[in-house]
Amino acid sequence: MILLAVLVLAIVTVPLAGGRLGALGEIDLRRPWAIMVAIGLQVLIISVFPDRFEALHEPVHVLSYVFAAVFLVANIRLPGVPLIAAGALCNLAAIVANGGVMPASRAAQQAAGIVQQEGHFVNSGVLEDPKLLFLGDVFAIPESWPVLNNVFSVGDVLIALGALVFVHGMCGSRLVPAWAGRRSRPGHA
Repeated sequence: MILLAVLVLAIVTVPLAGGRLGALGEIDLRRPWAIMVAIGLQVLIISVFPDRFEALHEPVHVLSYVFAAVFLVANIRLPGVPLIAAGALCNLAAIVANGGVMPASRAAQQAAGIVQQEGHFVNSGVLEDPKLLFLGDVFAIPESWPVLNNVFSVGDVLIALGALVFVHGMCGSRLVPAWAGRRSRPGHA
């Protein structure tokens, strides 16, 4: 949900920064099927089958990152994508180190008002002996922020920043410098 909020913020601020939103429809992404497979796999294990096919949850979670990596590598030259890839790599490292689950701090989950359900796959959870917890979900948007309350990681912050740079860069916003991959602004060839 937080990434969706960041994307909405990016889209709303593009015109204010001199960018052209129509440029988003002109983006020619490479291997878009790979990111769709990655998202689809995560939706299946987190939302559709959280309490079935337990033996597949953790390997499918890791596999979803492999498909995301295929997409990111194919599009690495686009503005913001290197940041997104760095964030995904941080998240993947923590997930792989913990057998397919993103470690979360108990304090962050409590602050966000998250209660783990027994018998359901959690893509992020409090673990008994977490590895690389500093890369895990250690930050929280508090429960007092309805809809947005959640836990997030350093990787998620990098992904959100990368998404902002991507949207503003592809739309020619003056917030992204030309050296960072900004596309030309409207009226500036």
